[in-house]
Amino acid sequence: MKCFCEQQETYQLKVEGDIGADPIWCDHCGCNFDLEDLPISKEIKRELSEWASKYGEWIDWDSDQLIENGVGLEEEHNRQGADLTEQVKLQFSGKYKIKFSPSSMGRSYAINKHT
Repeated sequence: MKCFCEQQETYQLKVEGDIGADPIWCDHCGCNFDLEDLPISKEIKRELSEWASKYGEWIDWDSDQLIENGVGLEEEHNRQGADLTEQVKLQFSGKYKIKFSPSSMGRSYAINKHT
């Protein structure tokens, strides 16, 4: 896939949630790929999109605080992301090296709250 790397193409991708972004990225340059342009099923695209839209639900953005059971919500989000990553790997049939990058934002908020 075309990206911003020196060779302008990557075969190393990561699945990672972020606010307002599609969840497939170049693992080297950080280029964010549009789900609609990826050669994966509509069902996986839909599941990835739904999963990505829930990123950060464990944070109350108005108060900049972790919500109750926020760490547990983040852990569940990470489990779902890991499962989706395995489905994406199957869709790409080994052409790309794909890894999952879990969120650790909730843990950071929990640690900062106690320091």
